[in-house]
Amino acid sequence: MRLFVITASDAPVAAVLRRGPSDWWHVGRWTLDEPAYEPGAWFRGALYPQKCDLSPDGRWLAYSALRANATWAAGSVYEAVSRLPWLEALAAWEEGTTYTRGAHFDAGAAGTCALGTPEVGDAAPIINRFGLAITRPVQFAVERRRGWIESADTAPRDAGGPWDEDRTVVMEKARPGPAEPLTLTVEGSYAAFRSLPDLRSPAVYAVRTDDDLAVLDGVEWADWSADGRLLVGTESGAIEIRRVKGLTAEIEWSHDLSALRPEPAPAPSWASEP
Repeated sequence: MRLFVITASDAPVAAVLRRGPSDWWHVGRWTLDEPAYEPGAWFRGALYPQKCDLSPDGRWLAYSALRANATWAAGSVYEAVSRLPWLEALAAWEEGTTYTRGAHFDAGAAGTCALGTPEVGDAAPIINRFGLAITRPVQFAVERRRGWIESADTAPRDAGGPWDEDRTVVMEKARPGPAEPLTLTVEGSYAAFRSLPDLRSPAVYAVRTDDDLAVLDGVEWADWSADGRLLVGTESGAIEIRRVKGLTAEIEWSHDLSALRPEPAPAPSWASEP
């Protein structure tokens, strides 16, 4: 089982992508201000978290998927947009190969879609509000769009190969808001790719002050909330909100996803409405 989370930039909402058991994926909606968790779609196939995105308002999920033997017009490898936490495609584009980096929302390019005309559905209601851009090949693409930057210790971009897969990258993000200054760091290929568990090193997250650093043991995803709380996904399958002071943290809220088992069901009717 693996967890990856994508936060909305302008709303207290996050998309939770959970892999497991086996080739099943589960999608959920994490509301950060209440807080609460809303379970959504089950999908048997492959999702590629670092090729996915969440619209700034937390309403729409752009996702990259492989569904073997699919017979619809978008084929078996495709990009799609849906209403979180469901995967009911409001629009879908055929890719034909997994050698892509996916698409993301671009609020500054409303009315444009770099993917062209969809093979399935109508993207206009979404595109008119948030444009869709093709993601360039770079490690930690999701994190970069959410304020993470490369550490000064990271190797230059031209050392990474055509897919930027060969560099050792360390990313960091300063804690937002007026709270005590802290920096969150991450290194390791799982954090960047999330789709090659047998070939890549696991992520190591840490909180850093000017003088010291504390590794976040048992954490496979982390980020700051807009108000400076620490959001984490644990190796044991929980999502948590933690209050951090210095290098110590107290769990404020936790929701365990480890017991979930595949229960595929039709999406509700509202998931088919843009």
